[in-house]
Amino acid sequence: MAHASKEKKQLLTRVRKIKGQASALETALEQERDCLAILQQIAAIRGAVNGLMAEMMEGHIREHLGAEGLTAQERQVEVEQIATLLRSYMK
Repeated sequence: MAHASKEKKQLLTRVRKIKGQASALETALEQERDCLAILQQIAAIRGAVNGLMAEMMEGHIREHLGAEGLTAQERQVEVEQIATLLRSYMK
């Protein structure tokens, strides 16, 4: 997980923003705010999570699939793991 360690501060900042957005969504639901405002907040959270996922995925691919010295078998295992993760994420 070296790629995540390199970008730890930036990743944690993203996560904290997502937590703030989720908290705002909770408040909006509790206060029975307008449906459109709630839907917009949900869309913003989804976009933030997608951005975080893309950043982590790119780092993982570069660090693990792009690593020098991997055997064809090791690279295939990495590819299968990524494919499984993407299928799960896309559900």
